[in-house]
Amino acid sequence: MALDIKQAHVTQQWTHDRPLVCCRFDPQGRYVFCGAQDEALHRFALADGTKVSYTGGHEAWIRTVACTRDGSYVISGGADGRLVWWEAAASEAPPPARTVEAHHGWIRSIDLSPDGSMLVTGGNDTLVRLWNTADGAPIKEFAGHERDVYTVLFHPGGEFILSGDLMGKLKQWNVATGELVREFDASTLHNYNGGQQVDFGGVRGIAVSPDGQFLTAGGLHKATNPLGAVHEPLSLVFNWETAELLKSQVSDGITKGVIWRMQYLSDGTAMAVCGGGSGGFLLFYTADGDKDFHRFKLPNLARDMDLHPDGIQVATAHYDKHVRITRLAAD
Repeated sequence: MALDIKQAHVTQQWTHDRPLVCCRFDPQGRYVFCGAQDEALHRFALADGTKVSYTGGHEAWIRTVACTRDGSYVISGGADGRLVWWEAAASEAPPPARTVEAHHGWIRSIDLSPDGSMLVTGGNDTLVRLWNTADGAPIKEFAGHERDVYTVLFHPGGEFILSGDLMGKLKQWNVATGELVREFDASTLHNYNGGQQVDFGGVRGIAVSPDGQFLTAGGLHKATNPLGAVHEPLSLVFNWETAELLKSQVSDGITKGVIWRMQYLSDGTAMAVCGGGSGGFLLFYTADGDKDFHRFKLPNLARDMDLHPDGIQVATAHYDKHVRITRLAAD
């Protein structure tokens, strides 16, 4: 099946009883796991939509999810600062397999190393932390952010970690030494309103292109009235080798829009999920474009997305309590 974003269409949707916050596929493509505005993790089977809810691990919303590379466990990160390991393919809701008190305050983002041996987390306590995936033991701490860490990502090569924060600081860390390698200037993703005394925006999503040439970071800009949700989605494209900002890509006309996550498709197209007062969109960019070259309107405000292992299906988590599957190809 050939990738064709112009043929994007929703093929499946399943509902929960609370608005959804985050979503991830398992590596085998059997399930999509979702966090919601409750304290449980919810698993939907792609084959028939059967839902299993995992409870007893968190005391707050689950903000982020990742699966081990072999698909045996799903790991949830909560607003309670806790990491919880769960058996991914259990026939009935299992108890937590492991719990780690990982951060003070929200865990905003987690990611697994390319070989699956390590897990990186970032949270509201300004810290980036590295863990052993197998047993949850702490490995290393990366301190240097001054405000909430919104997103973390392993570089595909495995030797670096990338982390972005509220202030538009995008840092590259050496995994082996723990040292800060350099910073990318994503400060245009941060806004400060003196009248409201609000810092707003931040690096919400980061991704590295399949050929390793580009680093992209997404969020928002033009936040003239943060409390009134006056802003537009913005994607920044950097040259990986030089850290030079190549493009600031504005998705104009999407007022109140925020980019929540970014991923690259197999053909080098950058895909972002955007949600806000204007609803939900999948936005698509080329590295040399000045703005998105295509956008797919989703049925409702979207908060997160994930690309299926087949590179064609996309899961999106929505405020209207639905998780939806969109196919980036004709039937």
